[in-house]
Amino acid sequence: MLFDLHTVPFSRFGSYFAFSILPARPDREAGLYLRLVRGGDNDIGAVFRIELLADGHAVPFTCSASPTLLRLEAEEGTVEWCIPEPDFIRVRSQGVGVRLTCAPGVYDYAFPLGEWGWEFNSFVRERRFLLSPVAGSIREDVRWDGVKAQRLAFDGVPGGDGKLELTLEEYRTVPRPLRPGSFEQGLAQVRSEYAAWRSRMPAVAALWSEAEELAAYITWSCVVQADGYLPRSAMYMSKNWMTNIWSWDHCFNAMALAAADPDLAWDQFAIFFDRQDDSGMLPDFMNDKYALWNCCKPPIHGWTLRWLMNRSEAVTPERLAEIYEPLSRWTQWWFDYRDDDRDGVPQYNHGNDSGWDNSTVFLAAIPVESPDLCAFLILQMETLATVAAKLGCAGEAEQWERRSQELLTRMIEHFWIGDRFQAVQSGTHAGADEGDSLMAYLPVVLGKRLPEPILRKLVEGLREEGRFLTAHGFATESVRSPLYAPDGYWRGPIWAPVMLLLVEGLKEAGEEQFAADVARRFCRMAASAGMAENFDALEGRGLRDRAFTWTSSVFLLLAREYGA
Repeated sequence: MLFDLHTVPFSRFGSYFAFSILPARPDREAGLYLRLVRGGDNDIGAVFRIELLADGHAVPFTCSASPTLLRLEAEEGTVEWCIPEPDFIRVRSQGVGVRLTCAPGVYDYAFPLGEWGWEFNSFVRERRFLLSPVAGSIREDVRWDGVKAQRLAFDGVPGGDGKLELTLEEYRTVPRPLRPGSFEQGLAQVRSEYAAWRSRMPAVAALWSEAEELAAYITWSCVVQADGYLPRSAMYMSKNWMTNIWSWDHCFNAMALAAADPDLAWDQFAIFFDRQDDSGMLPDFMNDKYALWNCCKPPIHGWTLRWLMNRSEAVTPERLAEIYEPLSRWTQWWFDYRDDDRDGVPQYNHGNDSGWDNSTVFLAAIPVESPDLCAFLILQMETLATVAAKLGCAGEAEQWERRSQELLTRMIEHFWIGDRFQAVQSGTHAGADEGDSLMAYLPVVLGKRLPEPILRKLVEGLREEGRFLTAHGFATESVRSPLYAPDGYWRGPIWAPVMLLLVEGLKEAGEEQFAADVARRFCRMAASAGMAENFDALEGRGLRDRAFTWTSSVFLLLAREYGA
C-alpha cells in the first residue's frame, strides 16, 4: 500500500516523529518536512525541511510512502527513510545528498558533539536532536549570533561511492549509546513489527481490504509511547494536526483495538481516568505535555465499557475493580457540577462538552439540557450496576440500577415534547433547538429501554431519506435545514463516532437490517474517500483532517461486522 503524504503522515507505532508534505505559508516554504508531534496541536511541529541535493544544489523529487518505508526519487538518485525505533530514524541515499533545514526558535543552537555528529537543541520543542553520519559526511551551515542560531542547515554529503547514510535521534537530555546495525536491519525490524500488527487485525471482506490496510496503518502509526503527561501509550487522533487524545475519541479507538491488542485497548480506555480530577471530572484532551480542563466530553464511557465487557478479554475482574470507583466519580460529577437548576437533569455548558462543538442545539443559549446526555448517563449507571454486582457490591448495584431507571423516567418527562425529543435551556427550560440536529436522535442508544412509541418515532426519523439519512450515512444536521452546511463541522457532515453510536442503538432497538444498511453506506464512503475527520453528507467527500483514528477505528469495527 502507498499513501499520499499531503494527507497521511509517514510515522510508526510509538513515535513522535512524522513526515508530511506541507503547503506554503508566509513563514514556511512548501515541501517535505520532518515533524515532531509533541506538545499538542500548537503548530510547532515542523523540525526540518527536507531537500535533495546534486552538486550542492536542490533538485526536484517525488515521494513514495508505504507503512514502513519513505522513498524520495530524483533523476540523480534516491533517498530512503525508515523509523526502526520510536525515537530513531535511519536514512540512506544513493547518488544524491540530503539537506535538513530548520527555522531556529529563540535560543536554539547546534554544535558538534565529538564523534557522534551534530546536536541541535530546540528550546521551543523542549527536545534535542542528534544527526550522525554512518557513511558519507555532514556539512553544516550554522550561523550563530551570540544568543541563538540565525540559520541551521545540515547537508548529508555522499562519499566517493555515491552512498550516504545518516541517523537522527530525538531525546530530552542525553543521547543513548550509539546504536549498531544497518539501514536494512532497521527496515527489517519495523517491517516485522508492522506485519505483527496486521496479523492481529480481524479480517474484513475483500472489497474493503485496501481501505482496511489504510485504516490499520493509521491506527498503528498514530500511537505514541508513554512519556511526560501521558502515563500510557496513547493513540492520537491524528499525526497531522489533531495531535492529542480527547476524552471520548479514545473510547472508539479502544473498541477497535479490543480484538487485536486487548492490553493496548484497555490503556486507551483507562488513560483519562489516570488523570482524573479530584472532583471526578475528566480532562477534555491530553498530550505528552499537558491537559486542557476548560471543557469536557460526553460520558460515553459506561456505554464503551459495557461493549468491551461483552467482546474483549481486556476487561478482567482486576480491571473492573480498577475502573469502578473512577467511573462512579465521573458519573456523579455530572449531577454535582453540571445541574445548575438542580432539577436532576445534567447540562452541557458549551457545545464542546457534548462533542458536537457547534451544533445548532447550542445556537440559542447555554447551558443546554440535552436528552443525549441523559441517555449516556442512564447507560453508564446501568453499567456501574453490572460492575458493582460482579464485584460483590450488591447494595451499590441496586442503587445504580434505581438511579438509572429514575433518570430514564425523568428524561422522557423532561424532553419528549409532542412526537420528538427536544433539548432545552437549563433553568428556563425554553426550547433550545434552532435547527434540526441529529443530536435529538442519539437516545436511540437506549434501544428497547425506551417505550415502544418513542422508539418507533426515533427509528422513523432516522429512516427518512433526505433528512438525516443520505447515501453515505447520517448527516449531523438535516440536509433540509436552513442551517445545514456541507462543511459545517457538526452542522451537517457525517461523523464516524455518531455512525457507530446510532448503528449500535439501532441494533439495541431490534433494527438489525437497518443498522447493517447504514453501516455499509458509511464503509463504502470511507473506503472511497479515506479516513477523514468528517465527510460531506451529500457528496461523500472527505473533509478536514484526512488521516483520523476514530474514523479508522469505526471503519474497522463496522467493516468487520458488516463486510458481506
